[in-house]
Amino acid sequence: MAEKRAIDDPARLSGPEKAAVMLLALGDEGESLWQQLDEEEIREVSQAMSNLGTVSSSAVERLIVDFVGQMSSTGSLMGSFEATQRLLTSFLPGDKVESIMEELRGPAGRTMWDKLGNVNEVVLANYLKNEYPQTVAVVLSKVKSEHASRVLAALPEDFALEVVTRMLRMEPVQREILDRIEETLRTEFMSNLARTSKHDSHEMMASIFNNFDRQTENRFLAALEERNRESAEKIRSLMFVFEDLSKLDPGGIQTLMRAIDKDQMALALKGASDSLRDLFFSNMSERAAKIMREDMNAMGPVRLKDVDQAQQAIVSLAKDLAAKGEIMLADGGSDDELIY
Repeated sequence: MAEKRAIDDPARLSGPEKAAVMLLALGDEGESLWQQLDEEEIREVSQAMSNLGTVSSSAVERLIVDFVGQMSSTGSLMGSFEATQRLLTSFLPGDKVESIMEELRGPAGRTMWDKLGNVNEVVLANYLKNEYPQTVAVVLSKVKSEHASRVLAALPEDFALEVVTRMLRMEPVQREILDRIEETLRTEFMSNLARTSKHDSHEMMASIFNNFDRQTENRFLAALEERNRESAEKIRSLMFVFEDLSKLDPGGIQTLMRAIDKDQMALALKGASDSLRDLFFSNMSERAAKIMREDMNAMGPVRLKDVDQAQQAIVSLAKDLAAKGEIMLADGGSDDELIY
């Protein structure tokens, strides 16, 4: 096999390849740079390094000169949450770093009251409805009036009227009381909000994956596992699928069954596990269960694609019923393949 020619022009190198050349040139002195890379970056640079081949000394020199020249002319650096967290970790305790990063991930704003002004009114109202009316009155007196009005409208009516009454009678609030309220908001509300926001992208993707047919879902999850196993596992844990209906209590199952078209139920149960079928049948009368079994047998072989569509429709219906508070949901082959 012919040996690869040495790379003479650094312009032919990709970004990861350039990083690999720089780190090879630095040798042991580049250890601190390796420590600044996350796992995915290390994997990408390592892959480029292993396939790099020979890079001429002139190309290495030009690459280093170009790098130093760019840094000296622009003086720019790119910051990110990850870079900030790594830097803080080098000189602060881990719990302190996490507290700072959670606050940074939260809503934008210089002060706590600025931050609250950027929180969705329904989210803020859901938190405040569990506080004392006097505390809520203080909080709403510190945010902009238009935002306070939207939060009041989202609160339970009797509670909101009590808050309005407190605001009308409110006297100047002592500094130490304000400080305590700010600290509570920071430690209890904002930190939880920041933790939740870190999962938003995974929740969004779980919702998208829930709407895939089974073949597409499996293909995307398998591909994602190869690139980022942690993300794939998070998405899988957040997805709600037909089999998760087994976690419904008897009342929930019966409420759901009353809303499902019987033909759709029979088709969906054709592809269900024995345990989930038994759960549905056990919540029917003996006669209804017998008829359902007969209907399923009379269908003969059915396409996996049709079963997936029926199951997805029932999952969507279950989510709608859960959103209305009528039931409680637990967290949580080819299209032409036949199911018998």
